This record gives sequence, C-alpha cells and structure tokens, in this order.
Amino acid sequence: MKILGISAYYHDSAAAIIVDGKVLFAAQEERFTRIKNDASFPENAIQFCLSESGLAYEDIDVIAFYDKPFLKFERLLETYYAFAPKGFKSFAKAMPLWLKEKLFIKQFIRKKLKKLGAKNSGKIAINFPEHHLSHIASAFYTSPYAQCAFLTVDGVGEWTTTSYGVASGENGIQVLGELYFPDSLGLFYSSFTYFLGFEVNSGEYKMMGLASYGNEASEQVANFKEIIKRHLVDIKPDGSIKLDMDFFEYPYGLQMVNPKRWEQLFGIKKRQPGEKLEQKHANLAFAAQKVLEEVLLSLIRFIKKETGEKFLCFAGGVALNCVANSVLFNQKIFEDIYVQPAAGDAGGSLGAALAVAHIQEKHNFEGAQNPFNVYMGPRFSNLDVERVLRKHKSSYRYFENKDELIRAIAGYLAEKKVVGWFQGRTEFGPRALGNRSILANASDPEMQHTLNMKIKFREGFRPFAPAVCKEDYNDYFEEGKQSPYMLFTSKVKKKLRKELPFDFENMNLDEKRKVPKSDLPAITHIDHSARVQVVDKQMNPLFWNLIQEYKKISDVGVIINTSFNLKDEPIVNSPEDAYICFMKSEMDILALENYLIVK
Repeated sequence: MKILGISAYYHDSAAAIIVDGKVLFAAQEERFTRIKNDASFPENAIQFCLSESGLAYEDIDVIAFYDKPFLKFERLLETYYAFAPKGFKSFAKAMPLWLKEKLFIKQFIRKKLKKLGAKNSGKIAINFPEHHLSHIASAFYTSPYAQCAFLTVDGVGEWTTTSYGVASGENGIQVLGELYFPDSLGLFYSSFTYFLGFEVNSGEYKMMGLASYGNEASEQVANFKEIIKRHLVDIKPDGSIKLDMDFFEYPYGLQMVNPKRWEQLFGIKKRQPGEKLEQKHANLAFAAQKVLEEVLLSLIRFIKKETGEKFLCFAGGVALNCVANSVLFNQKIFEDIYVQPAAGDAGGSLGAALAVAHIQEKHNFEGAQNPFNVYMGPRFSNLDVERVLRKHKSSYRYFENKDELIRAIAGYLAEKKVVGWFQGRTEFGPRALGNRSILANASDPEMQHTLNMKIKFREGFRPFAPAVCKEDYNDYFEEGKQSPYMLFTSKVKKKLRKELPFDFENMNLDEKRKVPKSDLPAITHIDHSARVQVVDKQMNPLFWNLIQEYKKISDVGVIINTSFNLKDEPIVNSPEDAYICFMKSEMDILALENYLIVK
C-alpha cells in the first residue's frame, strides 16, 4: 500500500511517503518556500515525495492527514463559548479561514491535488488519525522497540495536550490516559517564551538555551519557582497539571498571556523582541524549565508504574527540549528513551502515514533494525551544483574524489575557517545532522561569538552543538544518552573543564558567555553541557570520515555542527539556497557536493 502523509495549517507543514510500511521520503514545506515554519499546504513537499519515489498521484492508495479537523473545530467553538465574551477578536479572525478551508479539509485536499495534476483525486481515500496518535506513531514505528510505553506532550492537538499508554507491534497503540486543553504543558512553556520576548512555536529552544544562564542558587530563582507553582500551575502526583486560566489568554486571545498580570506576578517587565537580555530573564527561563522537568519526571514515574514497560517513546513538540530529555534519561526510570528527530508537527505527516500503515493495514512491526534515517529530503547532482556556480559566475575547485575534498575541508577547519557543508539528502526535522551544516573549530574560544554575530546573526548567548564520532564519544563527554539526532545533552568531561572565575555569578550574561568553560569552549554551554550529535559511520559515512580526518590533523575529534541557515531562515535545501546563504554571511568556505568555493 502506498500512503501519502500530510501535516499542515498550524506550523511546520510537511509530507511523507510510505510504501508497504517502509518510509521512503519526507520533507518540510519551509525548505522549498523559504518561509520559516511554513504552515501552508505542503504542495512542494508532496511533489518531491512523489517524483523521488517514482510514483504518480494515481498510484496513491491513501492520504493520511495528521489530525481531525472537526474535533479541533469543536474545541475552538466550545472554548470561545466558555470564555465569551472574551476572545471575540480572535474568534472573528479564526472563523473565516476555518469556514473557507480548514473545516472542509477533505474537499480542500482533493482540490489542491487536482490542481497539482491528480486526475483521480476524488477517488483517493483520505484518513484522519488523531493528532497525538500521529505523534506516537511517528516515534514508535521508527523506534528499535517491539513494545514500549509512550508519552506525547505538545501544545494541543484536537483536545489532547498530553497522552500516555503502551505501544506494541502485536497490539498496536493503546492510549491509557490523556490530559485535555486548556491544561497544556507545551502552552505553559510557550507562555514563558512569549513573556521573555521570543516567538511562540519557534523560540522555545532559545528560551531553553537561555535557561542554563539562570543562577540556581539565587533567591530570585527560588521565588520565581514558588510563584509559578503557587499561582500558575498545580502539579498532581501523577504528573497531570491544572493551569490557572486567570493568568493565560491563549484559549481565546491573540496573545499567550496578559503581560500586565504577569509583570505584577513576577515583578519584571515583559521583554520586547530584541531587547537586551538580563540575569532576571535567564532566572525566569531557568525556573520555568525546572518546573517543566519536574512535571515530566512525575509523568514518566507514573507511566513506569502504570505500564511496567522497559522502554519509553517520547513525541510531540515538548520532546524537542533536549535538556529535559536528558534529565528524564539520566534518572534511569526507563532503561532507554527514544525520541523521533522530527518530534514536532512536521513529524505528524510521517506519523499519520505510519499509523495508517501499521494500524489499518496491520503491517508487522518488531522494532526498527537500524537507527531511523533522517536523510530523506532532496539531493542534487554535481551537474545541478555546476549550473548554480556558472549562473553566479563563481570560481571553484572540483574534486573527482570525495576523499580529497574531505582532506581539504579538514585542513580549513584546523585553520579555524568556517565551512558551509552541503552533501547528499536534506535532513527531515529541525536539526542539521551533517548534510546541510555549517562546520567550525570547537577549540577556538572566539568561534561561538564569530558564528553568532558574523555567520548566523543571532543572539550571542546561543550555544553550538558538537559532532563527535561514536567511537570517540567517551574521550570528550560524560556518560549519557548518545543521540545521533542532537536530542539529548551530555556534560563535557571533567578533565577538559576550566575553573570559573571567583566572581563568575556576579558577571552579566555576555561576560559569562565570554569565559571559556572547557578546552572545547565553542561547544561548551555555561553549565558544561553540550547538545551532542554522535555520528555513526553506518548512518553518515561521509560526515564520519570528515571528523576522523580533522582529528588526524588537529588531534581533536570534535567539531561544531550548526544548521546551514541564517537567523529566521529555514535550513538550506538546494545548491542555490546554499550559495546565497554563503554569500550573505561571513563563511569562508563552501563545499557543494564535489565543488569547493573559497571566499
């Protein structure tokens, strides 16, 4: 059976194609349109999935859409009614779009596909798995487990904000409990994201990075945590929560919270986007992060007790919080935790298709044999690259052999050059994992500042992720979850850490950032943690070989790997995207497949 999965109309729309239970290709619409977190119908991603798999629309048996629009519409109507007359502006803004497109999504999909050339669009079956079912299917059916417990946590699907249960290849997915809107751990976290001046649905990871600058021992942090737990969220022993909706406006309004009420509550002003970050902002982010972790720990302890399972699959937007993931893993409540790398709504397209394949078609599932392959997007030939370079009249060097290219790039990294690295297929999900990456020297104390200010044009406090070969992980990092997807953090080895100045806690955020924390200062966050990508030779042999070649030259087996994009832009997709990004930044080197461009 050939199944096309689609997610759309909230954020991070995407498409995936599955044939006889096997995932072939998947891509996010933003990579084609160049609109960050694009929520529009993923027509470009659909066209890619079909053409790359050699399928026509006539070959598709089922389309799986990642949630149930009628249930979501019911939630909107009931919520607006419950909070009336509040929220009329939000209601008036939302209804035209729902009545025009979202509510009649089945007809809308058929019309879209017909415009794209599907002559049989009226005959293709369209299924609507629930939102959280799509999330857990995306994780379980790509995991190595034949049976496990599962947890999904996000903002909201139709009504559900959190769900748990047991998944098995034999019995499918059994939901044992759910938490419903408006009580949402994801929207709780997004409310702090909003109050701290970051954009909701894309700035949560910025808040997570800022949280590490919080002073845990300070009276302000203790006070913030007490206020949060006394006034905003009631945490039950089983990890369920009850939010005091007097302090939140997201169910009915055009903003997450009432800023004035929060300013009175916490004693600090709402930060405006671009406004200077201060210690009080970091302390509030830290307090919110710790409350999030407390809730998640309560949840998984309860789930372990209820299910007795050895393993846990975790999905939904909150599962992209790698700091919290590491706290959960390090508690050893479960023997292992698996997080699907596109855990947010983009992965819903994949999950919807997998849910139909395994639940409806009853494909046998005994656990994935290999790590889930994230390299499922477009790839380009050397001829495609050469066309772009000729168009821009760029001088370049061509390498017949990739081994020679790798040696050249390793040399440039050792010389502290910043390299745009474009190879193979685009990654699926929010992380660049060695195919659409910016690479740099992790030992250079100035490199974090250089990358943030001159390359990425983003906030200076933001940390960079290290990439290390699986065989070398233990030489640089403490024991922890070795993730190939950058979904967990690890502490840098104690022997590599540097002693902090005695007055470190009295410094401002920028002064703290400038202090080298280890012998790998560009990837060591303020708390000595790093969001490590553990590179498996089998999974990405070219990237593995590059890191090994760099190690031969520099005697260091760790490099910076950050996404190939500028601030507020999607990760590059095509050679044209990569060349434009390279020229707009202060990157030194660009490796486009077998071509090398030196600025």
